[in-house]
Amino acid sequence: MGSVSDYYDAFEMSPVPDPGPDAVAPQPYRGIYAMPAFVTIPTADLAASAEFWTRGLGFIELFAVPGAVVHLRRWAFQDVLLVSATDVMAQPPAMTCTFAFVLDQLDPVVEACRELRPDSVDGPRDTPWNTRDVEVTTPENARIVLTAAKQFDPDSQVARDFAAVGIKAPGAGVGHDAGHG
Repeated sequence: MGSVSDYYDAFEMSPVPDPGPDAVAPQPYRGIYAMPAFVTIPTADLAASAEFWTRGLGFIELFAVPGAVVHLRRWAFQDVLLVSATDVMAQPPAMTCTFAFVLDQLDPVVEACRELRPDSVDGPRDTPWNTRDVEVTTPENARIVLTAAKQFDPDSQVARDFAAVGIKAPGAGVGHDAGHG
């Protein structure tokens, strides 16, 4: 087991901005990198799926191999591969994939998704872990959660709930996960 000095604050690697009323979402990342993780989603209609993901969810088409795969991305490390498939599940899978957003992006994405597929959106709803979440079912029946951190209020019930389980408020210790090494 490593010592506390073996851990560092890696938030500088994340494209996710600090929450708050003036949080600005990063632009889609168009660079090429070795993807540390990505989601692969089978679809019977690559064009319709790509349209929903780009016009509805705000992803960009990084590249495509016609009839085979469409590589989509939003921020760095938010990669989705839509792959051509003959069969797609009729019901959403039990698994969910979550993508970080900022608060002011949620309402426009909800509107765009509902315009493309009226029954595709559930929410938004506020969570006990201080986020606002929207669940979207894509044309391929993938369950996608769009999550945006809400500004942290140190006097809120959320802060008291966090403190009760030993999670220190932001700024209360060194690093973002102080006390959790």
